[in-house]
Amino acid sequence: MLLRKLTEASGVSGNEKEVRDLILNEIKNHIDEFKIDKLGNLIAIKRGKIGYPSVMLAAHMDEVGLMTKSIDENGFIKFLPVGGIDDRILVSKAVEIGKDKIKGVIGSKAIHLQEPDERGKALNHKQLYIDIGAKSRAEAEKLVSIGDYITFASRYVEFGNQLIKAKALDDRAGCAALIELLKHQYNSTIIAAFTVQEEVGLRGAGAAAYRLDPDIAIVVEGTTCHDITDIEEPNFATKLGAGPALSIMDSASYFDKKISKRLMETAREHEISIQFRQTTMGANDAGKIHITREGIPAAGVSVPCRYIHSPVSVMNKNDYKGCINLLKAFLESIKEEEFIHG
Repeated sequence: MLLRKLTEASGVSGNEKEVRDLILNEIKNHIDEFKIDKLGNLIAIKRGKIGYPSVMLAAHMDEVGLMTKSIDENGFIKFLPVGGIDDRILVSKAVEIGKDKIKGVIGSKAIHLQEPDERGKALNHKQLYIDIGAKSRAEAEKLVSIGDYITFASRYVEFGNQLIKAKALDDRAGCAALIELLKHQYNSTIIAAFTVQEEVGLRGAGAAAYRLDPDIAIVVEGTTCHDITDIEEPNFATKLGAGPALSIMDSASYFDKKISKRLMETAREHEISIQFRQTTMGANDAGKIHITREGIPAAGVSVPCRYIHSPVSVMNKNDYKGCINLLKAFLESIKEEEFIHG
């Protein structure tokens, strides 16, 4: 299954090759051309008709993770976070290190050995280490090197009512949606940008957008979902099962009203449930895309994900399918010369 393959692949920011190779294998028979730029963005082009706008669809390939910092004399590995990770989720997690996916466990001092004041505090990553079963630095160095990327060892699981648990749904859900959209033909030229290094500063998207200079752009993301017991509904970012989420603004973008309005109209016409992202915290690739060159009108469509940036993100399959259906209908609705900027 596509989502299973994508979410179980390793792709910490700056190390997206495994994910990129999977995506390219999935899309190669559905596109006219592809390019891999110097940063590692995968750009897939599906040509449409003359007179219709070019549409950039962007989804980032990278995920949050860790990187090997040092190895101590007993063979334990110290590490650094890559991207926005809450240290509180790290203790006792299983991980895979480097290209050979060496198995390890994130460990800490046992609670029995902690002082009373230590027990009341969350451990930060500097107090943790990874145990790969090595007995010495020399033994560990045969398997692991400084700078190796580290991913969470988390398997794809379907459970409950249409729910999926996996790592990296932010933004492999977006990548999977773009792959499905590329299987169809449109009047507009579709440029699917599978970007790199979003989690460490939206780095790939700006370079891709500058090169492509599309008429409009839509970023397809996995976004925060706060419909949990200790959050009041007015503060929900999104709700699971309420449909794909449209964004009005976030910390890096004010999304284009014309595109957003058309997305709303399309959802209404095709009876696709949608919701609005109710918080402005966080950002996505639109933050770099919309200020590239002379400006590129951009919108955002997201799949809600609980427990984002953790090994156990959760999404609803109906939200994911709704995202694909909405974007497909939107692309099919674009008229000749619409959205073309002069």
